[in-house]
Amino acid sequence: MAKIKLTKNELKVQKDALKMFKRYLPTLQLKKQQLQTEIRSIDAKAKEVRAARVALEKEFDAWIAVFGEREAFTPDMVTVKNIKKGYGNIAGVTIPVYEGADFGRGDYDLYSAPLWIDMAADRMEKALSLDLEAEVLDEQVRLLSQELRTTTQRVNLFEKVKIPETKANIKKISVYLGDEQTAAVVRSKISKNKLQAKVKEPEATK
Repeated sequence: MAKIKLTKNELKVQKDALKMFKRYLPTLQLKKQQLQTEIRSIDAKAKEVRAARVALEKEFDAWIAVFGEREAFTPDMVTVKNIKKGYGNIAGVTIPVYEGADFGRGDYDLYSAPLWIDMAADRMEKALSLDLEAEVLDEQVRLLSQELRTTTQRVNLFEKVKIPETKANIKKISVYLGDEQTAAVVRSKISKNKLQAKVKEPEATK
Protein backbone atom coordinates (compact mmCIF):
# COMPACT_ATOMS: atom_id res chain seq x y z
CA MET A 1 0.00 0.00 0.00
CA ALA A 2 1.45 3.37 -1.03
CA LYS A 3 2.10 5.95 1.67
CA ILE A 4 -0.71 8.49 1.91
CA LYS A 5 -0.93 11.98 3.36
CA LEU A 6 -3.05 12.22 6.49
CA THR A 7 -4.85 15.39 5.43
CA LYS A 8 -8.40 16.53 4.66
CA ASN A 9 -7.48 17.02 1.00
CA GLU A 10 -6.19 13.44 0.79
CA LEU A 11 -9.37 12.22 2.48
CA LYS A 12 -11.42 13.88 -0.27
CA VAL A 13 -9.16 12.35 -2.96
CA GLN A 14 -9.65 8.88 -1.48
CA LYS A 15 -13.45 9.29 -1.16
CA ASP A 16 -13.70 10.47 -4.79
CA ALA A 17 -11.59 7.49 -5.90
CA LEU A 18 -13.84 5.09 -3.99
CA LYS A 19 -16.94 6.56 -5.68
CA MET A 20 -15.29 6.12 -9.08
CA PHE A 21 -14.32 2.48 -8.39
CA LYS A 22 -17.84 1.67 -7.18
CA ARG A 23 -19.37 3.38 -10.21
CA TYR A 24 -17.25 1.53 -12.80
CA LEU A 25 -17.19 -1.91 -11.14
CA PRO A 26 -20.81 -2.85 -12.08
CA THR A 27 -20.08 -1.87 -15.71
CA LEU A 28 -17.00 -4.10 -15.77
CA GLN A 29 -18.91 -6.97 -14.15
CA LEU A 30 -21.68 -6.64 -16.75
CA LYS A 31 -19.11 -6.62 -19.56
CA LYS A 32 -17.48 -9.73 -18.10
CA GLN A 33 -20.83 -11.57 -18.03
CA GLN A 34 -21.64 -10.47 -21.60
CA LEU A 35 -18.27 -11.68 -22.89
CA GLN A 36 -18.66 -15.04 -21.13
CA THR A 37 -22.14 -15.50 -22.63
CA GLU A 38 -21.00 -14.55 -26.14
CA ILE A 39 -17.96 -16.84 -25.99
CA ARG A 40 -20.13 -19.81 -24.97
CA SER A 41 -22.59 -19.02 -27.76
CA ILE A 42 -19.92 -18.65 -30.48
CA ASP A 43 -18.06 -21.75 -29.28
CA ALA A 44 -21.31 -23.75 -29.51
CA LYS A 45 -21.91 -22.42 -33.03
CA ALA A 46 -18.37 -23.39 -34.08
CA LYS A 47 -19.02 -26.94 -32.84
CA GLU A 48 -22.26 -27.06 -34.85
CA VAL A 49 -20.44 -25.91 -37.98
CA ARG A 50 -17.73 -28.52 -37.53
CA ALA A 51 -20.35 -31.22 -36.91
CA ALA A 52 -22.07 -30.18 -40.15
CA ARG A 53 -18.69 -30.42 -41.91
CA VAL A 54 -18.13 -33.98 -40.62
CA ALA A 55 -21.65 -35.01 -41.62
CA LEU A 56 -21.16 -33.53 -45.09
CA GLU A 57 -17.87 -35.37 -45.52
CA LYS A 58 -19.45 -38.70 -44.55
CA GLU A 59 -22.32 -38.06 -46.94
CA PHE A 60 -19.84 -37.05 -49.65
CA ASP A 61 -17.75 -40.23 -49.21
CA ALA A 62 -20.85 -42.43 -49.35
CA TRP A 63 -22.15 -40.55 -52.38
CA ILE A 64 -18.81 -40.81 -54.27
CA ALA A 65 -18.53 -44.52 -53.45
CA VAL A 66 -21.82 -45.18 -55.25
CA PHE A 67 -20.27 -44.09 -58.52
CA GLY A 68 -17.11 -46.15 -58.00
CA GLU A 69 -14.93 -43.48 -59.59
CA ARG A 70 -13.38 -41.80 -56.55
CA GLU A 71 -10.09 -41.15 -58.36
CA ALA A 72 -11.91 -38.94 -60.87
CA PHE A 73 -12.34 -36.20 -58.23
CA THR A 74 -9.40 -34.66 -56.39
CA PRO A 75 -9.51 -31.88 -53.74
CA ASP A 76 -7.36 -29.53 -55.89
CA MET A 77 -10.26 -29.26 -58.33
CA VAL A 78 -11.71 -26.64 -55.96
CA THR A 79 -9.61 -23.78 -54.55
CA VAL A 80 -10.39 -20.78 -52.35
CA LYS A 81 -9.81 -17.56 -54.29
CA ASN A 82 -11.16 -15.01 -51.84
CA ILE A 83 -12.60 -15.04 -48.31
CA LYS A 84 -15.31 -12.48 -47.64
CA LYS A 85 -15.32 -10.99 -44.16
CA GLY A 86 -17.28 -8.24 -42.50
CA TYR A 87 -16.80 -6.87 -39.01
CA GLY A 88 -19.01 -6.76 -35.95
CA ASN A 89 -18.73 -5.43 -32.43
CA ILE A 90 -19.36 -7.28 -29.19
CA ALA A 91 -18.83 -5.51 -25.86
CA GLY A 92 -16.51 -3.03 -27.53
CA VAL A 93 -14.46 -5.72 -29.28
CA THR A 94 -14.18 -5.66 -33.09
CA ILE A 95 -14.56 -9.19 -34.46
CA PRO A 96 -14.47 -10.65 -37.99
CA VAL A 97 -17.69 -12.04 -39.44
CA TYR A 98 -17.69 -14.70 -42.15
CA GLU A 99 -19.71 -13.63 -45.19
CA GLY A 100 -18.77 -16.34 -47.68
CA ALA A 101 -15.98 -17.04 -50.15
CA ASP A 102 -15.18 -17.13 -53.84
CA PHE A 103 -13.96 -20.47 -55.20
CA GLY A 104 -12.09 -21.50 -58.28
CA ARG A 105 -12.61 -24.70 -60.24
CA GLY A 106 -9.75 -26.74 -61.63
CA ASP A 107 -9.58 -27.59 -65.32
CA TYR A 108 -10.94 -30.97 -66.30
CA ASP A 109 -12.10 -32.54 -69.54
CA LEU A 110 -15.86 -32.30 -69.75
CA TYR A 111 -15.94 -35.23 -72.14
CA SER A 112 -13.85 -37.67 -70.11
CA ALA A 113 -14.88 -36.52 -66.60
CA PRO A 114 -17.82 -38.24 -64.93
CA LEU A 115 -21.18 -36.46 -65.14
CA TRP A 116 -21.31 -36.02 -61.40
CA ILE A 117 -18.01 -34.10 -61.18
CA ASP A 118 -19.71 -30.66 -60.99
CA MET A 119 -21.99 -31.83 -58.20
CA ALA A 120 -18.93 -33.13 -56.32
CA ALA A 121 -17.23 -29.76 -56.75
CA ASP A 122 -20.30 -28.00 -55.35
CA ARG A 123 -20.21 -30.20 -52.28
CA MET A 124 -16.49 -29.58 -51.86
CA GLU A 125 -17.13 -25.81 -51.94
CA LYS A 126 -19.70 -26.21 -49.21
CA ALA A 127 -17.27 -28.24 -47.11
CA LEU A 128 -14.53 -25.62 -47.55
CA SER A 129 -16.98 -22.87 -46.70
CA LEU A 130 -17.84 -24.62 -43.42
CA ASP A 131 -14.12 -24.92 -42.63
CA LEU A 132 -13.61 -21.21 -43.26
CA GLU A 133 -16.63 -20.27 -41.16
CA ALA A 134 -15.35 -22.38 -38.25
CA GLU A 135 -11.94 -20.68 -38.48
CA VAL A 136 -13.55 -17.22 -38.30
CA LEU A 137 -15.65 -18.30 -35.32
CA ASP A 138 -12.45 -19.53 -33.63
CA GLU A 139 -10.92 -16.09 -34.23
CA GLN A 140 -13.97 -14.46 -32.64
CA VAL A 141 -13.56 -16.64 -29.56
CA ARG A 142 -9.84 -15.83 -29.39
CA LEU A 143 -10.41 -12.06 -29.52
CA LEU A 144 -13.27 -12.14 -27.01
CA SER A 145 -11.33 -14.43 -24.67
CA GLN A 146 -8.43 -11.99 -24.75
CA GLU A 147 -10.79 -9.13 -23.80
CA LEU A 148 -12.38 -11.32 -21.12
CA ARG A 149 -8.99 -11.89 -19.50
CA THR A 150 -8.31 -8.13 -19.43
CA THR A 151 -11.79 -7.35 -18.07
CA THR A 152 -11.53 -10.06 -15.40
CA GLN A 153 -8.18 -8.64 -14.29
CA ARG A 154 -9.76 -5.19 -13.95
CA VAL A 155 -12.72 -6.57 -11.99
CA ASN A 156 -10.35 -8.37 -9.62
CA LEU A 157 -8.20 -5.25 -9.30
CA PHE A 158 -11.20 -3.15 -8.30
CA GLU A 159 -12.83 -5.78 -6.06
CA LYS A 160 -9.77 -7.20 -4.32
CA VAL A 161 -7.27 -4.32 -4.35
CA LYS A 162 -8.47 -0.82 -5.13
CA ILE A 163 -11.77 -0.72 -3.21
CA PRO A 164 -10.43 -2.42 -0.02
CA GLU A 165 -7.26 -0.31 -0.19
CA THR A 166 -9.19 2.94 -0.60
CA LYS A 167 -11.58 2.06 2.24
CA ALA A 168 -8.57 1.34 4.47
CA ASN A 169 -7.00 4.69 3.51
CA ILE A 170 -10.23 6.55 4.29
CA LYS A 171 -10.47 4.84 7.68
CA LYS A 172 -6.81 5.58 8.48
CA ILE A 173 -7.09 9.27 7.56
CA SER A 174 -10.44 9.65 9.34
CA VAL A 175 -9.06 8.12 12.56
CA TYR A 176 -5.97 10.34 12.37
CA LEU A 177 -7.98 13.50 11.74
CA GLY A 178 -10.39 12.51 14.52
CA ASP A 179 -7.50 12.05 16.94
CA GLU A 180 -6.01 15.36 15.85
CA GLN A 181 -9.33 17.11 16.42
CA THR A 182 -9.66 15.55 19.88
CA ALA A 183 -6.08 16.53 20.71
CA ALA A 184 -6.76 20.08 19.51
CA VAL A 185 -9.83 20.33 21.76
CA VAL A 186 -7.79 19.05 24.73
CA ARG A 187 -5.00 21.54 24.02
CA SER A 188 -7.53 24.31 23.70
CA LYS A 189 -9.06 23.45 27.07
CA ILE A 190 -5.63 23.26 28.71
CA SER A 191 -4.67 26.65 27.27
CA LYS A 192 -7.98 28.11 28.38
CA ASN A 193 -7.54 26.74 31.91
CA LYS A 194 -3.99 28.13 32.08
CA LEU A 195 -5.20 31.52 30.90
CA GLN A 196 -7.99 31.55 33.47
CA ALA A 197 -5.50 30.54 36.17
CA LYS A 198 -3.23 33.44 35.24
CA VAL A 199 -6.13 35.85 35.37
CA LYS A 200 -7.03 34.63 38.86
CA GLU A 201 -3.46 34.86 40.18
CA PRO A 202 -3.43 38.70 40.58
CA GLU A 203 -6.75 38.53 42.31
CA ALA A 204 -5.40 36.01 44.80
CA THR A 205 -2.42 38.24 45.68
CA LYS A 206 -4.61 41.22 46.60
